Amino acid sequence: MKNLHLLFVCVAASIIVSCKKHSSASGYAGWRTYAGSKDGNRYSSNDEITAKNVNQLKVAWTYSSNDKDSANRTQNQCNPIMVDGILYGTSPKLKLFALDAATGEQKWLFDPAAADGAKYGDPLAWYKICRGVVYWEDENGENKRIFYSAGAKTYAIDAADGKPITTFGKGGYIDLAKDLGRETNSYVSGTTPGVIFKDLLIIGTRVSESDDSAPGHVRAYDVRTGKLRWIFHTIPHPGEKGFNTWPDSTAWKRLGGANDWSGMALDEKRGIVYVPTGSIGEDFYGGKRKGTDLFANCLVALDAATGKYIWHYQVVHHDMWDRDLPANPNLVTIKHNGKMIDAVAQITKHGFIFMFDRINGQPIFPITEKPVPTNALPGEEPWPTQPIPSLPQPFARQHFGPEDVTDITPETHKQMMAKYNKVKYNAMFTPPSKDGSWIFPGFDGGGEWGGAAVDPESKIMYVSSTEMPWALVMIDVPKNTNDHSLKGIGHAIYNKYCISCHGAELMGNGTSYPSLVNIGKKYNEGQMGQLIVNGRNMMPSFKQIPADEKKALLAFLLKLPEKSSDAKLISKEPVSAIKNSANQIPYTMNGYNRFLDTNGYPGVKPPWGTLNAVDLTSGKLLWKVPLGEYPELTKKGIPVTGTELYGGPLVTKGGLVFVAATKDQKIRAFDKQTGKQVWEAKLPAAGYATPATYAIDGKQYVVIACGGGKIGSKSGDSYVCFALP
Repeated sequence: MKNLHLLFVCVAASIIVSCKKHSSASGYAGWRTYAGSKDGNRYSSNDEITAKNVNQLKVAWTYSSNDKDSANRTQNQCNPIMVDGILYGTSPKLKLFALDAATGEQKWLFDPAAADGAKYGDPLAWYKICRGVVYWEDENGENKRIFYSAGAKTYAIDAADGKPITTFGKGGYIDLAKDLGRETNSYVSGTTPGVIFKDLLIIGTRVSESDDSAPGHVRAYDVRTGKLRWIFHTIPHPGEKGFNTWPDSTAWKRLGGANDWSGMALDEKRGIVYVPTGSIGEDFYGGKRKGTDLFANCLVALDAATGKYIWHYQVVHHDMWDRDLPANPNLVTIKHNGKMIDAVAQITKHGFIFMFDRINGQPIFPITEKPVPTNALPGEEPWPTQPIPSLPQPFARQHFGPEDVTDITPETHKQMMAKYNKVKYNAMFTPPSKDGSWIFPGFDGGGEWGGAAVDPESKIMYVSSTEMPWALVMIDVPKNTNDHSLKGIGHAIYNKYCISCHGAELMGNGTSYPSLVNIGKKYNEGQMGQLIVNGRNMMPSFKQIPADEKKALLAFLLKLPEKSSDAKLISKEPVSAIKNSANQIPYTMNGYNRFLDTNGYPGVKPPWGTLNAVDLTSGKLLWKVPLGEYPELTKKGIPVTGTELYGGPLVTKGGLVFVAATKDQKIRAFDKQTGKQVWEAKLPAAGYATPATYAIDGKQYVVIACGGGKIGSKSGDSYVCFALP
């Protein structure tokens, strides 16, 4: 009996160990994928760093690519990965690097500009965004590749030496502007990395948000050859699921958008990929796209092997507010109504969390279709209801009334109330109008591309949120005059492509949408031409503009003198940009207008940026704390306000939430139970990215890309890594 008892104890112990190995927190020791794992949870089971010793963290190493822009135009939003002791990431100019993850020593560097024969150091050519990379190896571990995107090109790079895999695609890359089912000259780029399922690279794209945007179909490519294996049409083609929801049967031929620009999550065991999508272009006027706009603004579940539709849920119908789904979803297992359910949770720009059963798409908590305003511009047909989840509780404020206007000083309150009263509507989902409405949370969230972190043991989600009002005011698209001079034609082209961001008077709005007045003093004709073709930061590429029309646009922007050689263009009757076509969009917004006071502070009462903890089992908001600080306000006795945020958190088994994202150039750690800040460190530039963490030989590291370059911040080109002494 004694031996039998001993055997039972040993078997029981074995079962316990086995269960621990296969617990919900297993597989989280490394950071081998974007967001830490294919379920998108930004969680690490490493626990060397705790709330008790985090204040001992020191800089372990710093790596600089030395390619930031001195004029503060570059950014770096990369969440790097670590595989077998090597850290892989990208620089502001989209160079791919491999570092010793313990020391920061560079192993190799791949420069796409040099690979394409472009002039190295071109001040405009490579200012695009890459938020991460993808790692794949074959069954024997002999063939190891890094996939990453530089603009429209997705490269396959040998992980050992940084050389392109020339047998992949077209000599080492695939062109994301191809294989879309129709030819397009519109902007297409890879920003957020896709996911690997077996021998497939499943990937989305960023496209422009105008009425001539490219389609945002989701695709899977063979990791060895680069051959297209499947495509899911996010704007359904004839005979496909959802096609009959479009009143216009030609929508799939002419509309674009509905793209996955923000990442995806993969249930590898079931072979299901969960894909969030953005809106249909044009963003703010939907008169040319009647109906709900399926599969825009949806969470779509697809068979990862074939791309076949499984289920979907649309979180915004007929989007007129740029309410793209902004981040990859999170996969979590929760107990609900006495049963364990594998769920998927999706954050939104408007501060909601939608939760569904992973298998069948049934909501975990009730979602109500609530009536919304329908008074709209002529030709527009708003959808009369919008889905509002009962739980989880919102992580961002949902209403911006006069009582919420800043009172930081009596003078500022008076000034901002005057600005507030110029915009008529403050109810969520009010259709865009010439009277204006408040978008709150703003166009940049609420939730954004930094995504949410989920602790798989506690089932608590951690998400950063910006609480910044933006004004949405529509104007008539200016009527084109009979001025057929080169500059007159250029002005018409400006009205078609540029007015929504830079305004009718070319004044722009803030650093994200700069003034174009006297832009000729800053750039010459060649530089401006490259900027139009390549895009930069918030500005997409406009390579679809025909060469002669681009020439006219440059003449208008740079005030160039007309030449005799321009006569051919001027005599064309009429050029496409000034045709009074039935397809012309009649209204546009008057610019992306943040609600800021004269000192650049948000015009709403604080907090302006927050870190939030939400229990996904109960749906309750557990705590909310300000994230970020304006030291000059703190010195005046004003409680910490938070700042506008770009970048997400990570959560660890060691009890901490690490997050940068703030305008004050700091990275912080919070106690995940209480929300109390327990550590902070100054960075060389703002860390507008999501940190990564990993362990080597039992030592835990935390690394953040310090790219800056947004909302007036200085640019940086370094990665800073922290560890205990």
